[in-house]
Amino acid sequence: MTEDTRKKIIKIFWILVLAPVAVVLLLLGLVWAFAEIPTFEELESPDSKLATQVIAEEGEILTTYHIENRTFVSYDELAPSLVQATVATEDKRFYEHSGIDMNSLYRVLFRTLLSRDSSQGGGSTITQQLAKTLYPRKEHVGKLGMVWIKLKEWITAVKIERNYTKEEIVDMYLNAVFFGSNSYGIQSAAAQFFDKKPSELTPEESAVLVGMVNKPTRYNPAINPDKALQRRNLVLARMRDKKYLSRAECDSLQALPIQLHTRIGDRTTGVGPYFRDMLRRTMSAGKPKRSSYASLEDYRVDSLLWADDPVYGWLNKNHRSDGSGYDLDKDGLRIYTTINYRMQQYAEEAVAEHLGKDLQKAFFRELRHRKNPPFSADTDPKVIDVALAQARRWSDRTRMMKASGRSEAEIAKSFTEKTPMRVFTWDAPGYKDTVMTPDDSIRYYKSFFRAAFMAVEPQTGHVKAYVGGPDYRYFKYDNVRQGRRQVGSTIKPYLYTLAMESGMTPCDPVLNAPQVLVVNGDKTWTPSDPHADGSMVDLRWGLAHSSNSVSAYLMKQLGPAAMVEMMRKMGIGGPIDPVVSLCVGSADLSVYEMVAAYNTFPSGGVYAHPMFVTRIEDSDGNILGQFSVRRHEVLSERANNEMVSMMKSVVDGGTGARLRFRYGLKGEIAGKTGTTNDNSDGWFIGYTPAITAGVWVGAEDRYVHFNSTSLGQGANMALPIWGLWMKKVLADGTLGISASDTFPEGVAGPFCNSTAPDGSSAPEKTDLENYYFE
Repeated sequence: MTEDTRKKIIKIFWILVLAPVAVVLLLLGLVWAFAEIPTFEELESPDSKLATQVIAEEGEILTTYHIENRTFVSYDELAPSLVQATVATEDKRFYEHSGIDMNSLYRVLFRTLLSRDSSQGGGSTITQQLAKTLYPRKEHVGKLGMVWIKLKEWITAVKIERNYTKEEIVDMYLNAVFFGSNSYGIQSAAAQFFDKKPSELTPEESAVLVGMVNKPTRYNPAINPDKALQRRNLVLARMRDKKYLSRAECDSLQALPIQLHTRIGDRTTGVGPYFRDMLRRTMSAGKPKRSSYASLEDYRVDSLLWADDPVYGWLNKNHRSDGSGYDLDKDGLRIYTTINYRMQQYAEEAVAEHLGKDLQKAFFRELRHRKNPPFSADTDPKVIDVALAQARRWSDRTRMMKASGRSEAEIAKSFTEKTPMRVFTWDAPGYKDTVMTPDDSIRYYKSFFRAAFMAVEPQTGHVKAYVGGPDYRYFKYDNVRQGRRQVGSTIKPYLYTLAMESGMTPCDPVLNAPQVLVVNGDKTWTPSDPHADGSMVDLRWGLAHSSNSVSAYLMKQLGPAAMVEMMRKMGIGGPIDPVVSLCVGSADLSVYEMVAAYNTFPSGGVYAHPMFVTRIEDSDGNILGQFSVRRHEVLSERANNEMVSMMKSVVDGGTGARLRFRYGLKGEIAGKTGTTNDNSDGWFIGYTPAITAGVWVGAEDRYVHFNSTSLGQGANMALPIWGLWMKKVLADGTLGISASDTFPEGVAGPFCNSTAPDGSSAPEKTDLENYYFE
C-alpha cells in the first residue's frame, strides 16, 4: 500500500467518523439559532393548562375545572419515596449527568436499534422528558421533523440543567407528566387514586404512580389491576437496586395489594356537583342585557348581582395586568368556598335516603293504578301531549338527529322504537340497563321526584351545603337557584312578619272563619280551609297550623302591595304579583332566595346575602379577590323575636311536629312547612340559632304528584330531608351546631296566655302530632 493510498484511507475514515458529529453539531447550531427555544421565564412557568381548584371550608378539594387536571406542588411537598421511585425507574444516573445521558443513548443505539432489544428502555433522561412536555408532538411529523424536535429537546434539557437544581428539575417533572384518568401532575394523581397529598404517599403508592408514567392506561390500577401490580413491583425492585429500599422492605411491600381510595370524581360525580356547576355559571356570567330576559324582574335581579356581587361575573370583571382575562380551565386558580364538606355530604345522603328509600317507592306504588302514568288522572290530555312534545324537542336525541340532517318524520319515528339504554334508578349501582322506547323513557324520568336543598349560616350568609337535584349525572337542572316553584304556606311568615312590624302581636285574637277577599274590584275569592270552625284563635295558632283563614284575614288588613314590599326587603327578588292569593303562596320562587330570606330570622332581623366564595388566588398564591358578607338590617328586634317565637310553635306543636316525634330532634328549632295546589310542591324551611336550611321536593311537571295530601304535603315530601340532615349534623359533634344552642333571650315562649276579647279562654294548645293540615 502506497503512502498516498494510506493517507486517503485515513482521510476517508475520519470523514466517516467526524461527519455525523459535524452534522449533529451543525443541526444543533441551526436549532439554537433559528428554532423557538423556550426562555428561562417560560421554563419556570410553562403553558401547562393548570387546573383550577374548588376548595371547601376546611381545605378539602371539591373538584377542579380543567382542560388538563393539573396542580403544581413544590419539592418539599413530595414524599421522598416519590423522588426515589422516579429516579430509580426513569433515570438511574439522574444525579450524574447534565441533561443528556450518553451511556443511555449508546444503549439505545446499539441494543435497541441494532440488536432489536427494547428491554433496556429508552434513552431519555428525566430532564429530557421534562423538555418533551414543552413540545407536544404532532402526528405525522416525519423523520426529519422528529429529528428537529429531538434536538430542540436536547438543547432545552441542557438549558434546564444549567439553570435549575436537580431537586427543582424532578419537581417540575412530577408536576408535568400525565398519570392517566385525566390526572396531570402528581397532585392530581395522588388525589385521584389514593385521596392523599403527594407528601402523604407511602413507598408502595409512590411506586404505583411512577409506574403509570410509562403507559398510563396499561398500568392504571383502576382499569388493569394485575398489570399495575406487576409494574409497581418492578418499580419497587428498581428502588431496591438503587439502595432506596432494603431487600426485606422490598419483599414486604411487593406482597401488599394495591388499595385505591378515590374521592374526586369527574364533573358529574363526587361531592357537590350542583354547587360546582352553579359556581362556574356564576363566575362566568356576563353583564346582563335586557333583550336576553323575558322578565323585567329577572333582569333587575341579575343587574343588581352584576353591580353588587363581586363573584357574579368575576371572570368578566377582572383581568390580568396585561389586559387578558382569566380562564377557569387553564389558569390554576384556587377558589376558596364556604361549603362545609361534611355538611354537604350529609345533605346529599339525606336527599338520597328520603327520595330513594321512601318517597319514590311510595309514588311508584301509586302509579300502578293510574291510567296515564305518571300524570294525575285529572290532567287534560292536551296538557300531557304538550309536555311530552316539549321533552322530545329538548332532548339530546332530537338535537343530534337534526344535526345529522334527519327529517322530522324520522325523528318522530325514532321515539317509538325500542332501543337499549341505561337509565337512572335509586337501586344500586344507580342505573339500570334496559330496552324501552325513548317516549317511554321520557315518562319514566318524569315520574321521579326532584329535590333542592340549601343550608346557610346566620350572620355570615355562608352557604354550607347545596344540592340541586337527586343525581347530577341524570338530572342536571339546578332546582336550588335555577328553578322556581310555587311556595305554598312557606310564604306566610312574610305576611306575619309584616303584621308584627305593623304593631300586631302573636297573641292577637282572630276569628277562625272563612274570609272573603276582593279581587280586581268586583270579584271575590275565599281561600279554602276545612278547619275554619268559627272559633277564636290567635295569630300564633294561625301560623303554627298554617291556617288559610287567618292568613286571608291578615291580607285583608295589610294588603298585597305591603306584603310584596316586605318580601323585597327580605331579599326576594324574583317575580311577584301583588295579588291577594299571595297569602296562601301563589308565587313561584327559588329555594335560593327563600332560604336566604328565612335566614333573616336567626340573624336577628338582618339580611345577609348568600355568600359561597371567600377568596380567589392565582396559581402562585397571590390573592386576586377577597370577599366579605354584605348585610343590611331588615326587621325590628321586637318583630323578629316574635316571628322566631311563632315559628318555633310550628315545630313544637304545629305542622312541623314530625321533627320532634319522628326524628327525635332536640333543642330550639323554628320553621315552616308548605304544600301547594294538588300536592305538586312540598316545602320545609327551618332554622336553629346556628344554621338555616330549606328543602323543596316535587316532580318536573306540576301534573305529576301524589293524589293524597297525607303523602304529598310538605311535612311528608320535604321535611324528612331536613330532619335526616339535621340528625347527621348534630351527631357529628364537630360542626359548631348543637342541640344546646339557644335563640336570644328576647324570643318569647311557645304559647299565649291571653284571653279572647269576649272573655273566654284562648284555645288550648296541644301537641298535635297527628295534625298536618296545611
